Amino acid sequence: MEQTARQATRLDAIGGHFDPWLLGVACALACLGVVMVGSSSIAIGIDLDVGPFHFLSRHLMFLAFGAGLAVWLMRTELKTIEQHNQTLLLLCFALLLLVFIPGVGRSVNGASRWINLGISSFQAVEAVKLMYIVWLASYLKRYSEEVSATWPAMLKPLGIAVLLMAALALQPDFGSLSLILAITGGMLVLGGVNMPRMFGPVLVLLPVLAVLAIAEPYRVRRLTSFLDPWADPFNSGYQLTQALMAVGRGEWFGVGLGASVQKLSYLPEAHTDFILAVIALYATLVGRALWIGLQCVDMRRHFSGYCAFGIALWIGLQSFVSIGVNLGLLPTKGLTLPLISSGGSSVLMTCAALGVLLRVSYELDRAQRQVARLRGEAAQPSAGHVPATAHPLPGTAQLGKSAGKSNDAARGTGRLRQRVEPVLGRSA
Repeated sequence: MEQTARQATRLDAIGGHFDPWLLGVACALACLGVVMVGSSSIAIGIDLDVGPFHFLSRHLMFLAFGAGLAVWLMRTELKTIEQHNQTLLLLCFALLLLVFIPGVGRSVNGASRWINLGISSFQAVEAVKLMYIVWLASYLKRYSEEVSATWPAMLKPLGIAVLLMAALALQPDFGSLSLILAITGGMLVLGGVNMPRMFGPVLVLLPVLAVLAIAEPYRVRRLTSFLDPWADPFNSGYQLTQALMAVGRGEWFGVGLGASVQKLSYLPEAHTDFILAVIALYATLVGRALWIGLQCVDMRRHFSGYCAFGIALWIGLQSFVSIGVNLGLLPTKGLTLPLISSGGSSVLMTCAALGVLLRVSYELDRAQRQVARLRGEAAQPSAGHVPATAHPLPGTAQLGKSAGKSNDAARGTGRLRQRVEPVLGRSA
C-alpha cells in the first residue's frame, strides 16, 4: 500500500509543457496584430477626431485583458471546465437573448449584436463560439458511440445549433450563423458521426441558409458585388476593389510598414475586417491544433481532443472567410481576423480559446510523460514492486476491462454492447 501511494505521488508530481509551436505562433500573431492595427488605424482615428492612436490603445488594452484570461485558462484543469458544460450552454442562449433587451443590448447599423457594459460593448457571439465548442466537446465525449450509431444522438447537437442560429438570424448575423453551423458539422465528422446520416440534415439546412442569404437586399448586393466589384467600384464594390488594390500593390510581402496607401482613408474598416489587405497567415496554428487534437483522441482523451478540433475549426474557418473576403473569393462578411483585427470582443475570446488550447497541449504532454513512467516501471519490475499496469492512468490506452466498463457507465454509453471508437467521419 505504501509503495502504491508513493507511485501515485510520483505520477501526480509529473507536470507537462505547453506546446512551443502554439505559444510561439500565438505570440507572433498578437505582436503582428499590434503593429498592423497601429499602422492601419492612424488615418481612421484622425478622421474620427479621436486621436491617431485611439484604436491602438484600445487594442492593447483588450489584448492585455485577453492575455490575463488566457493565462487563467491555461492554469485551469480541463475537467473543471468540462464540469460546467451545461451551464456554459445555457449562457450561450442567455447572451444571445440579452442583446434584445432595451438598455442592455446595443444596436449598430441596424444590427443588435452587442451588450452594453458601460465603458465598452461586448459582442455576445464571440463568447458563444467558445462556450458552445466546450459543450459540444463534452457531448461528443459522453455520447460518441450513440452519435455514430443512432439518429437522436446525432440530431441533438444539430438541434442546439439550429436554435443558436435562429437567435443569430434575429440579430442579424449571417456570418456567425454560418460559422456555428460549420463548426458543428466539422466537430461531428471528427467525432465519428456516420457520414451518410449527415446528408439528410445538410440537404435540409442548405436551402434554409440560401433563403436567409437572399432574404435581405443588402445580402443580395454583397453576393452580387463580390462577383464583379469593378462594375460599381464607388458604391457596392468599393470595399472589395480597395482591398484588391492593396493586395495587388503589396503582393506577398507588402509595401513596407507605414507605406500603404489604401489605409489612408481609402479602405473602409482597414483596422478590422479588411486588415488582411496588409498581411495574415494561420496555417501553422490551425494545423498544430488539429495535430494535438488527434494525439488526444489517440490517448482516449476525447474531451481535450474535441476542444482542440473545435478551436482549430473556429480559427481556421474564420481566418479562411476573412482571407477569402479580402481576395474577392467570398462575399463581404463581418468576421474579424483572429488576433490581428482590431476588436475587443474578438481579441478577448480568441485569447481565451488559445488559453484552452494551450491547456490541452499541457495536459496531453503531462499524460504522455505519465504513461512513459508507467511503461518504464512495468518494463523493469523489482521484487515486491506493484506492476505499473495495476494502476493505469485514467484516460489512456492502458485502461483495462473493468476501467473501461466504469468509464462507459460514467459517460452514459453503457447501452451499447460494443464500443465504437471515433475514426474521423466513419464508424469502426
